Amino acid sequence: MVNYFKEIDFSRYSSIKIGPKAEVLVINEINSYDDYQIIGRANNLLISNNHPKFAVLGENFDYIKQENDLLYVGCATSSGKLLTYTRNNNIANLEFLAKLPGNLGGLVKMNAGLKSWEVFNYIHSIKTKDGYIKKEDIDYSYRHTKIDTIVYEVVFKIENGFCKDKLKEFNKMRDNQPHVPSAGSCFINPKDDYAGRLIEAVGLKAYEKGNMSFSKEHANFLVNNGGGTYEDAIYLINLAKSKIKEQFNIDIKEEIIVY
Repeated sequence: MVNYFKEIDFSRYSSIKIGPKAEVLVINEINSYDDYQIIGRANNLLISNNHPKFAVLGENFDYIKQENDLLYVGCATSSGKLLTYTRNNNIANLEFLAKLPGNLGGLVKMNAGLKSWEVFNYIHSIKTKDGYIKKEDIDYSYRHTKIDTIVYEVVFKIENGFCKDKLKEFNKMRDNQPHVPSAGSCFINPKDDYAGRLIEAVGLKAYEKGNMSFSKEHANFLVNNGGGTYEDAIYLINLAKSKIKEQFNIDIKEEIIVY
């Protein structure tokens, strides 16, 4: 496959169901694409009408290969596809993917995780346009990496022993999440605290602006109750930041990515 363009309607494609239609580059060849922003499945994005040029990884990067004790996964592969593979092949440690929607590229870039489980705990290396880079040569931390280029492939260390009990536990953790469109966690938990607790403490749990609100089920989820707008979403994000700063002197940082 070669590169091509396709139209994406972000009001349908993104998980928060906000955004315009845009021509997006589908990348099937490893190269430099400095003019483009990779968006994966747009699971943690809030997109305005004034956005940069977007690209997604194409079919050539949707694969899973097992060699010896390493698992090679293309970064267009969905978390659900990889979870199914690990279950079918008795591979341990990635059960928490049941909680994390999206493609592997996005999950790696933000070191996504669930509580103490993080993607980088189990990574061996990643592949960029410059070849393979070992985990120990990458600057990463909780919900953050300093990867400033496209990740085409991620390599995991294989350990045997898929755990069905862990899978049940992770699925159960979804019970307190809203079942309406959102971009996942809106803010990163500050050190030794929880963003949801802070939002609730400043009186913004279930607080509405237009058709957007902080969820009544989980305050750190900014949700679209139907026809919500970018402007109302930004209003709520800024309101929470200012109230939390005023009351707790904490500069809370967005986990949602705004374009």
